[in-house]
Amino acid sequence: MSTTGKRVGLTRAKVLTVALAVADRDGIEKLSMRRLGAELGVEAMTLYHYLPNKAALLDGLVELVVAAVRPVGAEAGPAEAADGPPWRALLRRFAVAFRAELLAHPGVITLVATRPARSPEALRAVEDVAAELGRAGIPPVAALRIVNAVATLVVGHCLAEAAGTPGHGDQDPDAEPLDLDAFPTLAAAVAGGLGTPADHQARFDLALDALLSGLSAPPA
Repeated sequence: MSTTGKRVGLTRAKVLTVALAVADRDGIEKLSMRRLGAELGVEAMTLYHYLPNKAALLDGLVELVVAAVRPVGAEAGPAEAADGPPWRALLRRFAVAFRAELLAHPGVITLVATRPARSPEALRAVEDVAAELGRAGIPPVAALRIVNAVATLVVGHCLAEAAGTPGHGDQDPDAEPLDLDAFPTLAAAVAGGLGTPADHQARFDLALDALLSGLSAPPA
């Protein structure tokens, strides 16, 4: 039998954590207040004490994922030695951390791609990175454009990479295998590992390296 939020010790953080688990397990399209209430053992109406509507729930999931990205203060890795200025190394840490967090929660990648971060918790990661760029002499507008460019690259890559994003699960299992005889370059690439986890990593590294290389000096 369901009970009240007070009796089961619910908090907004707990509700969002369970909602994220449901989205990861079953997909964001299966997440509803009724489903979430059942997971928590409460009536759906109880959840409105913590999240006023479904939009607030979805925004909260974006907040939970983005707020977990904390590149500032992280120790630099060996791949950053070629990045030049510390601010570019920071952008690499941001991109790597953001990608890891998104791939850990593929059910909400589409939310992050389509719903802007609004809460103070979600904006903190962006503010921290932009502030570090500012200390390198990059003006606020340019700093936010750079952070947005890196974030957009990461989100786009993760949308294509994550098996849980829309489109991957809708392929016809009875469809005839594609004949690649007419596409020798593509066939050679597939034989060489195209589409494997290692290939996804290589593609991400290539795109990120190209973007960071283009930022050869702080924009004025």
